[in-house]
Amino acid sequence: MVVISIMLILLAVAVPVYSHSLTRAREENLRHNLDTLNRMIFQYTLDKQKSPQALSDLQSARYIAEIPKDITGSVDTWVTEPSDGVILSLDQTDSTGGILGVHSGSNQIGNDGTAYSTW
Repeated sequence: MVVISIMLILLAVAVPVYSHSLTRAREENLRHNLDTLNRMIFQYTLDKQKSPQALSDLQSARYIAEIPKDITGSVDTWVTEPSDGVILSLDQTDSTGGILGVHSGSNQIGNDGTAYSTW
C-alpha cells in the first residue's frame, strides 16, 4: 500500500511536468515554423520582385520542402497577411495582392498568456 501511494505521488508530480514540457516543445516548434515561413516569404518577394500569392507558391518554387503544420496540427489553419501596397524591395514590380506574412490561426493561449494568433 505504501509503495502504491509513493508511486501515485510521484506520478502526480511527473504528469504536469511532462505536460508542460510537451506544450513548451509545441510552442517552440510554432515559433520556428513562423520564423521560417516569414523569412521565406520575404526572400521569395526579394528574389521574384513580387509577393507569393499563397504559401503553396513557396513550396512550388522550392523555398520550403513542405508547408509546416500550425500548432493545431494542420497546414490549412495558417492565416496570411495581405501585402497590399507594401514594397519590400526597390526592384519589386508588383505590390498588389500576395502575402506579406503569416501567423497561426489558433485561438488557444500560450504559456506566456498571449494567443498563438498574435505571435
